[in-house]
Amino acid sequence: MSWTCHGKTNKDMVAKLHEYGILQSKVAADAMIQIDRADYVLDRRSAYIDSPQPIGYNATISAPHMHAYCLDYLSDYLKPGNRVLDVGSGSGYLAAVFAIMVGETGRTVGVEHISQLVDRSIESIKKGPAAHLLDKGALSIHVGDGKKGFPDEAPYDAIHVGAAASVPEALVNQLKPGGRIVIPVVDSLMIIDKNADGTLKQKSVMDVRYVPLV
Repeated sequence: MSWTCHGKTNKDMVAKLHEYGILQSKVAADAMIQIDRADYVLDRRSAYIDSPQPIGYNATISAPHMHAYCLDYLSDYLKPGNRVLDVGSGSGYLAAVFAIMVGETGRTVGVEHISQLVDRSIESIKKGPAAHLLDKGALSIHVGDGKKGFPDEAPYDAIHVGAAASVPEALVNQLKPGGRIVIPVVDSLMIIDKNADGTLKQKSVMDVRYVPLV
């Protein structure tokens, strides 16, 4: 179904994701409309095609439908004032969407191991409405090993991992009780919920193909 979600504009792309039931959260849809995907790809002409796009350094930005699914699974954990970690933040696109959702009173942290992508992602974010969140310190992108998370800002209500991995223990430890991780594990997209007593509930929600987390 993903091929039906191509758009001529950013708003059109998001509307199609919603129309076909991929993006159900209105709050997430509104945030995606605000963050123009064209600012985060190398070829703006391909920005609204529903497929992964290269962003340099052997990295890609995920297809819009995958971003939409992840946003839907995390939407209830991205309330204003909440804290979110984006591991393998790459282009910075999803971190910007998260930041719009949790707002100035929240905290959004991206971690990416390729320093050039960190620099470029910050410049991309500065082009849009999440720029003021960078200025206020509510949004930051850091060079680092994503498997180690970012303990300085933990614990997090939501953690998104943008590359395939086993589940790093550090990320589980940095998740709040009552929080949620969305992570691709081998060829499955997994949801991991941490219960109040610290135990975990895991389930696979779909088959996926992601590049490895390094």
